[in-house]
Amino acid sequence: DVTLDPETAHPNLILSNDGKEVRHGDIKHELPDYPERFNYSASVLGKEGFLKTKWDVGVARESINRKGQITVTPPNGNEYWACDDPAVPLSLSLKPQKVGVFVDYEEGLVSFYDVES
Repeated sequence: DVTLDPETAHPNLILSNDGKEVRHGDIKHELPDYPERFNYSASVLGKEGFLKTKWDVGVARESINRKGQITVTPPNGNEYWACDDPAVPLSLSLKPQKVGVFVDYEEGLVSFYDVES
């Protein structure tokens, strides 16, 4: 159960009251410029995080540059990969508009799915 962190959210992002959903808005809101806040890329981090064995859950690395432009590279995101040894790039015919994340901590499984399909 991931809750999004409003202190990291780009000013164009609108978080739901419960912090479970985010959407991109047309207006850039005036928000405090916390060091954690993204100011260039429309991004937000989850409040919670955890590691188990060799995987972690996230859309972007916590260490990603939040001030200024983000270079789109596999370490920063914007590509789809199946984590195997070696990693396998995935080709999607349609990029999902809403991505769901299911974490089974006990089994060590993370699943991403297209919410609208």
